[in-house]
Amino acid sequence: MNRNKVLQILVVEPYFGGSHRHFLNGLQQSVEAEYTLLTLPARKWKMRMQLSAPWFAQRVADLHESQRYYDTVLCSTFVDVAVLRSLLVRVPGWNPLARFCTYFHENQFVYPGQITDPAMFQFSAINFLTGVASDGLAFNSKFNRDSFLLESEKYIKKASDMNLANVYKAVLEKSCIIYPGIDYSQIDGKTRENENSVPVIVWNHRWEHDKNPDEFFSVLKSIKKKGVKFGLILLGESFLHQPSCFAKAKEEFRDELVHSGYAETKEEYATLLCRGDLVISTSIHEFFGISVLEAVRAGCYPLLPKRLSYPELFPSEYLYNEGELEKNLEELLARKPILEQERSKALTEPYAWPAVSGQYRKWLSGEALYV
Repeated sequence: MNRNKVLQILVVEPYFGGSHRHFLNGLQQSVEAEYTLLTLPARKWKMRMQLSAPWFAQRVADLHESQRYYDTVLCSTFVDVAVLRSLLVRVPGWNPLARFCTYFHENQFVYPGQITDPAMFQFSAINFLTGVASDGLAFNSKFNRDSFLLESEKYIKKASDMNLANVYKAVLEKSCIIYPGIDYSQIDGKTRENENSVPVIVWNHRWEHDKNPDEFFSVLKSIKKKGVKFGLILLGESFLHQPSCFAKAKEEFRDELVHSGYAETKEEYATLLCRGDLVISTSIHEFFGISVLEAVRAGCYPLLPKRLSYPELFPSEYLYNEGELEKNLEELLARKPILEQERSKALTEPYAWPAVSGQYRKWLSGEALYV
């Protein structure tokens, strides 16, 4: 690739919201390129995976022919890249040598569903075939990559009369890990004052079942009965249908609640994080953990399960074993831990955009990055 040439990138994102949107905003600010974004709102993810590819192919065909040439196509895993790629080669003016890169914010093989539904397997299959059809795959954590590769290997072995070992090897060889960049500027702009009379616990995850809020509130209810004092900040995006435990928590912890609900602005969110002392996760699904890193950047001491992506992001002193959250939380509340600013920055800086932008630049331009 000509290093002086500005990379032309087509971004295809059928789920433009939440962490996917923040990621793309940060990427555009941190990695120099000419970007064209084709997006859909963050809803109806199943339909997005099944049908967004032909819809996006038509959007490209609707562009003026002079606007259809790109060096790289960046997709998320809500795109069926195999279908999209097959349709785009038929569009006049399309660059047949365009490089297709897929960023795995998640993978459907290990995403925990609320109910067991055999039909959900089709979405894992789309993820796998996207891996086959893409030129480069980047995962937001080692846990995400390893779980995808492990389940993909199991998947192809089900085709007992077809040897797909070389297909799996090809997917493996074009897979890498690039942590998602995080913008800490709003948090860094706040002055933290450790003036809480009792430690304040922060929950800043989505209000959904996969974040396991039932265990979180159960532990808080138990320690409250023991007379342990704490404050509580409940943040995170909520939806029309949310676990019933959140409504109950507003009543059960009305005396502890400092705040409950989604922060409408980044400034409000950062301010609330800076009022916390501890951040807790009970997640049964976490492919990375941006919200935890944001809270830690704000000075919250992390208490996280020893599973999922957390062991690769945080030292063992911040992790609890299965069944030991209540015990560890009581001990922390008793000694009122303080996370010093120097330590906070050391834990979070490796995931800031300046630390990872170079890796994205190499990956998107096709330079060797696969290890």
